[in-house]
Amino acid sequence: MKARMLQTVGKNLHFDTRVRTSETSNRRMAEGISMAKTKTGRRQLQFFLCGDVMTGRGIDQILPHAGDPVIHEPYVRDARDYLKLAEIANGPIPRPVDFGYIWGDALDVLGAAAPDARIINLETSITTSPDYWPRKGINYRMHPGNTPCLTAAHIDCCVLANNHVMDWGYSGLEETLETLRHAGLKLAGAGRNREEAAAPAVLDLPGGQRLLVFGLGTGSSGIPDDWAAGEERAGVNRLDALSEGNVQRLAEKKREYAAPGDFCIASIHWGGNWGYDISVEQQTFARALIEKAGFDLIHGHSSHHIKGFEIHQGRLILYGCGDFLNDYEGIGGHDAYRGDLSLMYFPFLDPGTGSLERLRMVPMRTRRFRLERAGPEETEWLASVLDREMGRFGAGVILREGELWTD
Repeated sequence: MKARMLQTVGKNLHFDTRVRTSETSNRRMAEGISMAKTKTGRRQLQFFLCGDVMTGRGIDQILPHAGDPVIHEPYVRDARDYLKLAEIANGPIPRPVDFGYIWGDALDVLGAAAPDARIINLETSITTSPDYWPRKGINYRMHPGNTPCLTAAHIDCCVLANNHVMDWGYSGLEETLETLRHAGLKLAGAGRNREEAAAPAVLDLPGGQRLLVFGLGTGSSGIPDDWAAGEERAGVNRLDALSEGNVQRLAEKKREYAAPGDFCIASIHWGGNWGYDISVEQQTFARALIEKAGFDLIHGHSSHHIKGFEIHQGRLILYGCGDFLNDYEGIGGHDAYRGDLSLMYFPFLDPGTGSLERLRMVPMRTRRFRLERAGPEETEWLASVLDREMGRFGAGVILREGELWTD
């Protein structure tokens, strides 16, 4: 009876065409790929990007320092119920697990690739605060003692301009900021005031160069108006619109922080959870950040599934990277989008120009709150979706030895 009740609850939860194969099978893959060279002989820069990393709620409950499971959602009041739903769907989940468990096969992929920077959108509050945001509906919280689950994957930068980082109020945000800084992680998109929230994370790269990551989010992703950071108020770097004026403001902010030779990423939380549509406003804004503000890469997230991407003037625009880690197993209602499937994005950039040399994507799937390499049929499904959605940009992907690549 309990299982049937949970399955019923799960269905009612609200939570936020060509495929080409290589003619040769001996192309360079994971091992040694980080040493790839540009046409001029210089070593390419390689970054790791992914979609939303949501380590709160159910995932928090399997980690070594499970926090208070009380949440204040319309259908669920105990975070452990999400764990039960996942076990109904895919079998028992051990607990407590070690801090690297949730990354699963992704750890080996990251180790072999050895990217120069690892960037995630961290979509949870890290706090013991009981001050949940009233009428928010969803409450993501991870215990500060579980922060090593992020350092286990050697994450360099956490983008926080999203619609869950303040689920447990201003005190929860302040503890999140303090906890992540204490763990040695760079932060972007949230801060103790407007200036801090708008400031980029600065990462050192080989050869003395730097990567600047600017985190920003929009109301279309569910970020409340009240979460915008103020002159003397903590909050997120929330854009009021995808406007020409905000392009100019971001260009000014970039000029304020960037030095010659720096690379700049705009990591944006925008749009709804479901659907492949990419609005004209998003396309115009992303392209303007490249053309007028000089950004080298746009890292878009918020959708619970992968969306199409484009290469504009030699720069990569990821419109929606999908969820990467979450506790959604067993929640029905949008199965056609295959939210359990995700991609590890590895863009390679020319260190002299910042232009995209190529993009490697490693297909993954989530089972029992753990990432696994996707199977052949799942990989082909992801390839077909990307080819379909990228048709509007006159592009496609290559399916080669279980991975996806740009042309």
